[in-house]
Amino acid sequence: MKSRPGGLFRGMSIELGRIGFWRHPSELPPDVVAEAEALGYGAIWLGGSPGGDLKVVEDILDTTDHIAVATGIVNVWKDDAATMAADYHRIAAKHPDRFLLGLGIGHPEAVQEYQTPYAKLVSYLDELDELKVPAEGRALAALGPRVLKLAAERTAGAHPYLVTPEHTRQAREIMGPGPLLAPEQKVVLETDPERARAIGRPRVAKPYLGLTNYVSNLRRLGWTDADLADGGSDALIDALAVHGDADALARGVTAHLDAGADHVAVQILARDPLPTLRALAGSLQLSSS
Repeated sequence: MKSRPGGLFRGMSIELGRIGFWRHPSELPPDVVAEAEALGYGAIWLGGSPGGDLKVVEDILDTTDHIAVATGIVNVWKDDAATMAADYHRIAAKHPDRFLLGLGIGHPEAVQEYQTPYAKLVSYLDELDELKVPAEGRALAALGPRVLKLAAERTAGAHPYLVTPEHTRQAREIMGPGPLLAPEQKVVLETDPERARAIGRPRVAKPYLGLTNYVSNLRRLGWTDADLADGGSDALIDALAVHGDADALARGVTAHLDAGADHVAVQILARDPLPTLRALAGSLQLSSS
């Protein structure tokens, strides 16, 4: 599998490893966090636009030994740069080399004041520069070429969400060999395709197939109107929420690494993520990597 030595990327002192675990903070009890670390996952990605004082980041770092924590992502329309810079410096001082500040623009349907998103990102990064948040300590949610290039130029790299290995391949070509590329991949530990799709389809269709930025990105990748209609075609759901036994899930994750990713943030579509965490760690041999 493609991986750089030690899981370090372009000036980063944060070690993410090859595989991370993406989860909403409300679904991350201490026992799940502890097991993810023990199993060899390199990072926990906190989804659902965590913001404010980022106490949830600090709490996880306080109760673990070495696993990194990344925000996936802080919405720049909702949390100002000064607040995030203060959070970053507080957390980084207490837990050096274990926190990656993931930032993004969200989507227009959810943010009333959503305007000129690219300019907003640039000005936000300018403010973080002034507030001494290092480029290697932050990453951008990025889908299209323009923001992928911005992520490569102004941050440690990109965290694309709801993407396929083909997007990863294109993103690596756009960004070049240096920056971090850490896509998210949904997985369902279920060998029956119909049951698996019944789990995956609702998590893809709502809200993502109703949001312009994700739909536009899927169209760029060649998915058609028929694929995007009625909750998503079987082929689309199978690509965005990989299903099967542990080895099948591992192949789906490895496909991103083979396409140029440095790290994959795995989102487990299950109320109890532990069985999948354990099975996937075994298939990927995380404890020995």
